[in-house]
Amino acid sequence: MFGLDTKEIILIAVVLLVLFGSQKMVEFARGLGEAKKELGKVKKELKDE
Repeated sequence: MFGLDTKEIILIAVVLLVLFGSQKMVEFARGLGEAKKELGKVKKELKDE
């Protein structure tokens, strides 16, 4: 995934958690999930046309 190994991803997650706090991280993750879901819907609609 983007040339990052597991250790680097964990380090980035810890740094983000320290900088922004757990609540902001939860909100960010939720927003990413919703964006991914919407993107999937758009891709399906375009494929169906």
